[in-house]
Amino acid sequence: MDIRGAVDAAVPTNIIAAKAAEVRANKVNWQSYLQGQMISGEVCEFIKKFEAARSEDKQRILDNEGHQCAKTFLNLMAHISKEQTVQYILTMIDDMLQENHNRVNIFFDYAKKTKNTAWSYFLPMLNRQDLFTVHMKLRAVGSEAGTVSPSESSQYVQCVAGCLQLMLRINEYRFAWVEADGVNCIIAVINNKCGFQLQYQMIFSFWLLAFSPQLCEYLRRLNIVPALSDILQESVKEKVTRIILATFRNLLEKSAERETHQEYALAMIQCKVLKQLENLEQQKYDDEDIADDIKFLLEKLGESVQDLSSFDEYSSELKSGRLEWSPVHKSEKFWRENAARLNEKNYELLKILTRLLEVSDDPQVLAVAAHDIGEYVRHYPRGKRVIEQLGGKQLVMNHMHHEDQQVRYNALLAVQKLMVHNWEYLGKQLQSEQPPTVTTRS
Repeated sequence: MDIRGAVDAAVPTNIIAAKAAEVRANKVNWQSYLQGQMISGEVCEFIKKFEAARSEDKQRILDNEGHQCAKTFLNLMAHISKEQTVQYILTMIDDMLQENHNRVNIFFDYAKKTKNTAWSYFLPMLNRQDLFTVHMKLRAVGSEAGTVSPSESSQYVQCVAGCLQLMLRINEYRFAWVEADGVNCIIAVINNKCGFQLQYQMIFSFWLLAFSPQLCEYLRRLNIVPALSDILQESVKEKVTRIILATFRNLLEKSAERETHQEYALAMIQCKVLKQLENLEQQKYDDEDIADDIKFLLEKLGESVQDLSSFDEYSSELKSGRLEWSPVHKSEKFWRENAARLNEKNYELLKILTRLLEVSDDPQVLAVAAHDIGEYVRHYPRGKRVIEQLGGKQLVMNHMHHEDQQVRYNALLAVQKLMVHNWEYLGKQLQSEQPPTVTTRS
């Protein structure tokens, strides 16, 4: 299911867009607020000037008067309670940030000068009853979260993480947070090797999101299992272990689609979570939930292992992005029986292979990916054309001069399979250049 569809289940995007257009059309009479002494002359003058400015002029105003802009918007939010006006202010902020997310820095700079945090101005509005107001506020918070470096501004992240733990308990807010691209903000924090407290808070947010079956479907596309399994393997804090296990359980238990459930199980198996669970099972825990979650996960993953085919194993490994020289890659029987299956779901697995060749900096991943493309071409009659259309041929050729011998060899052999028919003869000629046997990662 497309994430738009998931969001529509709670806050239809088309309705939000229509509401925003309606809000923009209802201009606010700022003069009346000035006459009623609800805003200052300085605020009134600036908001009228900013409101009337063209897009290109707004950037000039922000460059020269960023402090005044932040002060104006925050002052308006603090002193005006009329819902219609609040909606108008938030829509103006959202429009400004959607044009350029970096503009959120004006709020951080202002907050720093006033010895405050940007979150303290925005987050209290999440308690308002109007769903449109909350939705637009979440978009602003999402923009703020996405620009903060956790290593440099951990106090900001700690603040918003605590608020997320409260906010995401409400189902509608989960969908609004996802629609505001908040999940990628959480992933960015986790990938920055943050401390255990932030790890706990961020994973707690994943746990809450996974209570919604539709979001389980969305989260599987973001490949979160490898990141969580890495943390589980390294964690020495029981609270972090507990929340990861609870998240894994939710991902399996709340998934409405059998395919989604199976993909999560396969991803956990691929990331060696079973081995980690067996080790954890030997330890003593004060929290009974940990033992219960371990038992549940061992049972469910054990069932999936029994149903696991070689193609399931291959698919799961590929989706994890952690390719290694497992036996399936070198199996003639596997490629003969399954090469055509890489075309399924609009070439999903082939697109992952080509993407890995483009973005990975791990020599083993690059070597295995090049090898697999060569095997696909060798066993699927129309494979050459498909790979060319996906841009894979050029990506393989780009690695023919890689500094790593394994990558060079497998890229060269794959190119031969892409270019000529008599690949077996050329393959024998290449044997003399073949590097030493690669050992499989533990």
